[in-house]
Amino acid sequence: MNKNEIAPDALEVFRLGVFVAKNETHVALPGTVESYDVDAQTVVVQAGIKATLRAEDGTLSTVALPLLVDCPVQFPAGGGATMTFPVTKGDECLVVFADGAIDAWWQSGGVGEKVSVRMHDLSDGFALLGFRSKPRVLANVSTTSAQLRSDDGSTFVDLNPAGQVVKVKAPGGITLDAPTVTMTGAIAVLNEDGARTACSINGATQFAGEVFANGKRVDDTHTHPDAQGGNTGPVN
Repeated sequence: MNKNEIAPDALEVFRLGVFVAKNETHVALPGTVESYDVDAQTVVVQAGIKATLRAEDGTLSTVALPLLVDCPVQFPAGGGATMTFPVTKGDECLVVFADGAIDAWWQSGGVGEKVSVRMHDLSDGFALLGFRSKPRVLANVSTTSAQLRSDDGSTFVDLNPAGQVVKVKAPGGITLDAPTVTMTGAIAVLNEDGARTACSINGATQFAGEVFANGKRVDDTHTHPDAQGGNTGPVN
């Protein structure tokens, strides 16, 4: 048989092999969270890009990939501190696939042996949250400060490095739960919204220094006029 007659078939087999290898090697895929297991800190993700299938006759078609299950979620962390987020169905993410099977690492941590020959497999994904498609980009993103904010921008902690200012906006209020709160600077309560009570304190209050109300001193030196036209003594 003339070798030229079999060359096209051999080339096609080679091309098909390359196609299959590339199609089954997964590096990273955008996706959408279907569910979140807060105890395991893993998500189930639907990949946002379909897979391409090649039929025996060479025709191509696309199909949604199976759900990516048990994907560990990445939260910024280090040194015993972690920033967590309330992951919910519909959140977008990027799933990256490990060079090898992550089963042993996920179960026990540390350095372990391979438990499978899998490489770049759909079973070994990690979910990185925060990536956004154009329909879900955030509005009014600050270009001068770092923010921890709600998606709608109504609630935020804003750190401006140039102005050395931290601003907090919380329409629902702020709660500090601590045995002692220490403030080293002056406190100004502006009451800009005109609340009937600008400041309310429940419990014993101690002051060291002068106390004024509407310009008048009302601390332990405070006196009142007496019946004889003089002043009473200071507070006991």
